[in-house]
Amino acid sequence: MPRSRTRLTVALVAALLAAASAGCSSASTSVSAPASAASVTSAAPSGQARIVIANFAYQPADLTVAPGQLVTVTNHDSTAHTLTATGAHGFDTGKIAAGASGTFTAPTTPGSYPYICTIHPFMHGTLTVRQ
Repeated sequence: MPRSRTRLTVALVAALLAAASAGCSSASTSVSAPASAASVTSAAPSGQARIVIANFAYQPADLTVAPGQLVTVTNHDSTAHTLTATGAHGFDTGKIAAGASGTFTAPTTPGSYPYICTIHPFMHGTLTVRQ
């Protein structure tokens, strides 16, 4: 192999390794999962509970909160969504426009509360309330 081709190959390999290691940097803390990924359960720190809607999925789909905790839902999709649980201890954000946020108060009774988007019922998750 000619010397210039060897140098070019070494330079390309070095550039690829540098790009790959930059992707593994710990500087980024944001992780997003595609809608088809397995659901992740997340516990909200005291006083803060957030769910993001993106790509027609709740992120995280399963969230654990304290009784009566305020939950903020932010819609990053280009269409409206809801986060709605029905039943005796139901909750509902109402319609959240594209790019907007809504809130609801978690039930005060511990338990698991399945929720959906009433506009897109294939979107679902579970809110777990624990003492």
